[in-house]
Amino acid sequence: MRRVALRGFRVGFCRHPQRMAIRDGTWRPVVFPALAFLMRHPDAGSIVFDTGYDPAFFAATRPFPERLYRWATPPTLGRGEALADQLAGAGIDPAEVRHLVLSHFHADHMAGLHRFPAATIHCARAGFDALCSGSRLAGVRKGMLRVLAPADFLARARWFEDAPRVSLPADLMPLSDGADLLGDGSLLGLPLPGHCPGHWGLALREDDGLHLLVGDAAWSSNAIRRDMPPPRLTMALLGDAAAARTTLRDLHLLYRRNPDVRLTPSHCPECAAQWV
Repeated sequence: MRRVALRGFRVGFCRHPQRMAIRDGTWRPVVFPALAFLMRHPDAGSIVFDTGYDPAFFAATRPFPERLYRWATPPTLGRGEALADQLAGAGIDPAEVRHLVLSHFHADHMAGLHRFPAATIHCARAGFDALCSGSRLAGVRKGMLRVLAPADFLARARWFEDAPRVSLPADLMPLSDGADLLGDGSLLGLPLPGHCPGHWGLALREDDGLHLLVGDAAWSSNAIRRDMPPPRLTMALLGDAAAARTTLRDLHLLYRRNPDVRLTPSHCPECAAQWV
């Protein structure tokens, strides 16, 4: 695998009872940060993984029934905290980003897509199909807001399912196969099913070793270390509770077998503290 440099950003957060994310958590609302990532590729330049929240999320959840989404998981996004704004502040023009990898189509991961107009969007066809199916209310229940997809989305989409399949490095067992997104082995997408249709993670190699961005396959590093899933109520709301349970178990086995591999969930406070 070719090496890439990775930097994480906290792009807003929401508050929710911790117990809804891990079975032995408290019912007290806690902060769940929304993490997004910038990768620097030696040839392709700046690449983004997910976008976190964006002012577009608040515009999309102004009417009903979409406002129910905002009420269920109250979000906060400070001035200048949108990913595109943070990148611009770091000297990176969002309009020049050529690739964006989307782990899945929940609104808190895709709200900033419109800020990267030149980027090819690497994502799952299964996720896009789920985004486009059903009523607006059904979309809210799934955590998906189709209005957040740019008008030219299909023209820019490159489906995970169509990318060349490759075997993952042995260090990532029991995860076995993935998709070579750029064709050079630098970014390997891998299916992490269960959380919602078309949920994928991303494996990459930094100078200090392998890093796996797991999206929402787990909501905390603590959950992976202890193989502790959400309660049954939350599991019942997921796209496929049995698949989500299997995916978490696989991540736990990976952690046990090779703790040198860095595993980063997108809403983990512990991980956010390392980046911010």
